[in-house]
Amino acid sequence: MQLLTRDQLGWPATAAADQPTTQGVKVHYEGGNVPTTLAGDHSQCIQLWKDIRVAHMSDPVQGWVDIAYNYGCCQHGWVFEGRGLRKETGANGNQPLNHADYAVCGLLGSEGMTQPTDAMLGALRDAIELLQANGAGPEIKGHRDGYATDCPGEPLYAWVQAGAPRPGGQPTPSPTPQPPASSAPAWPGRYLQQGMSGDDVRQWQAQMSHRGWTIGVDGIFGPQTDRVVRQFQDEKQLGTDGIIGPKTWSAAWTAPIT
Repeated sequence: MQLLTRDQLGWPATAAADQPTTQGVKVHYEGGNVPTTLAGDHSQCIQLWKDIRVAHMSDPVQGWVDIAYNYGCCQHGWVFEGRGLRKETGANGNQPLNHADYAVCGLLGSEGMTQPTDAMLGALRDAIELLQANGAGPEIKGHRDGYATDCPGEPLYAWVQAGAPRPGGQPTPSPTPQPPASSAPAWPGRYLQQGMSGDDVRQWQAQMSHRGWTIGVDGIFGPQTDRVVRQFQDEKQLGTDGIIGPKTWSAAWTAPIT
C-alpha cells in the first residue's frame, strides 16, 4: 500500500470524534470537474486532497472540523490519510449514516476525470481493508445507498455493486508503508506503558499500523500494543522494556522499515 499520512501532508492530528467500529465503509467520489491533468502529475493529486480539506473546513453550512473522508485514493494508486482510523466520518450525509460507516473517496468527478484506473481501485481496496482491520465491518456500499445523491458516480458504483473486487483478481498485498520521515513528531513527554491510554498512545499505534504492524489503533496500551512495542524495540535494538520513551517514540517515524 502506498500511503501518504497526515504527518507527511503537514496536517495536525484530526479533531474528528472517535468512532471505534462501524458496519462497514461507504465509497465516494469528489464530484464536479476533476481535471484530467491529474493523470500526468501526481503532485496535483496531493494538492487536490489538500484543497478538499480546506474547502470542507471552510464550509459554513456543514461545520466540518476536518476533511470529511477517512481516506482518499488517486489514479496513481496512492492512499491519502484523511480523518484516518477509528474516526467518525463527516461524508455520508447525516449523523446516523456517519455513525454507520466510514468513508473513502476516489479522486474522480462527474466531469473531466471520471473513470477510475486499476491503480485507484486497488488503492480503494487497500483503504477499505485497512479500515476493516481497524473497526469496520464487512459492509461496502456507495454513498447513494441510503442517501439521495449521484455519488460515487456510475463507474465506482458499478465496482461497489460488483463487490469492490481487487483489479485483475490480484491477491491482497501485504502493507508496504512509505519510507520513514526524517524526523518524528515531538515526544509527548511521558513514558507510555501497558495500562495507559490517550491520544499519544493512539498516535504511536497509528504510525506503527502505517509501518505495516498488526496493531489496534484505539489509544489503549493493552497487551497487543505491549507485544508490538517489545518486538519493535528488539528489532531496532532499542532496549526491550515495553516502554515508549523518546527513542522508541522517534524510531516509529525515523527507523528504516525492515
